[in-house]
Amino acid sequence: MAKTIGILTGGGDVPGLNPCIKAVVYRAIDEGYEVLGIRRGWGGLLHFNPMEPESFSKHFIPLDKQAVRTIDRTGGTILHTSRTNPSRVKLKDEPEFLRDPQRAKAQEADPRPRDFTPHILKNLEDLGIEILVPIGGDDTLSYGERLHREGVEVIAIPKTMDNDVYGTDYCIGFSTAVSRSVQFIHQLRTSSGSHERIAFVELFGRNSGETSLISSYLAGADRALISEVPFDSERLAKLVMQDKRANPSNYAMVTISEGAQMIGGKIIESGEADAYGHRKLGGIGLIVGEALKKLTGEDIVYQQLAYLMRSGTPDAVDLMVSVNYAQMAMDLILEGVSGRMCALREGTYTHVPISTITSGLKRVDVDELYDTEQYLPKVRRVLGKPMFLY
Repeated sequence: MAKTIGILTGGGDVPGLNPCIKAVVYRAIDEGYEVLGIRRGWGGLLHFNPMEPESFSKHFIPLDKQAVRTIDRTGGTILHTSRTNPSRVKLKDEPEFLRDPQRAKAQEADPRPRDFTPHILKNLEDLGIEILVPIGGDDTLSYGERLHREGVEVIAIPKTMDNDVYGTDYCIGFSTAVSRSVQFIHQLRTSSGSHERIAFVELFGRNSGETSLISSYLAGADRALISEVPFDSERLAKLVMQDKRANPSNYAMVTISEGAQMIGGKIIESGEADAYGHRKLGGIGLIVGEALKKLTGEDIVYQQLAYLMRSGTPDAVDLMVSVNYAQMAMDLILEGVSGRMCALREGTYTHVPISTITSGLKRVDVDELYDTEQYLPKVRRVLGKPMFLY
């Protein structure tokens, strides 16, 4: 009987997920495996009630070559996604059939989320899923690491536009996010220059400022504010005004990570924390822009790129990496290896223990930020002028 591979996508969508899914399915079918797509990340396994088999199609989709034949031509993920963490499920998010009536009464006394991993393991066994291929960021993959410790065969594939999964230099989605950002930064120059304003372009990036940093570098922006380096508004105002006056068109461009913060300030968050403890970010660009308007008297342009960064088809780099990661995952499965994460390190495709994901944090190396010999993509000077604050 053919072994079954379960594949899922979790966290934010990025271009490159569908090509990765397709490549896994095509290779798996050719090698005699069956593939079951799990809908909505870990949520599909959490919310499936084996006592209601008629709900199977709501949470799963059998994948063959016909089902995925054209999906690589589009962005996003046909499996949908969620930020579900089965090891930390709040009462309001618990599936009705798993809810303990007594827990609702005791919620105020014990508000801690519940761990439904035993339910996940039982569903994997009942569904005959012997191998899991989760595609996601550190949150999604950290739960894959948990399942590996529970004895499940797991091969992880890293994706996130923030490029911050520890253990790999590259995650699916990063190149397209940077490409989109560079494109929109350049397009915004027309309005910024026409009105002679200071433009603040806010980019995704909770804890890692690499997307803002590299986009700013490639687009030739004047300043890049990143999550790792708190900034001083008054100093920023002086530097940006120097940039503006030095520009023959009398405008300046600044990129800012959504997780950036002023010295002594806080990250701008809103809403309720998700299952991984993250609240929604956004708005720091407007706050900083308004602060600089007061300090300089100059009008500003503020633009959040937000989901535009992760929309649409993947660029060539993300298409290539997603397909190669899929092939590598299948190579590992065929070799009988599990508990690994596909990775790119120093330009070479490789794989690392899945436990690597939870063993550190991947951030912009600020110590190397100013070393142009060792860290060329993060040089201090672009077009002959200083780019970063520190």
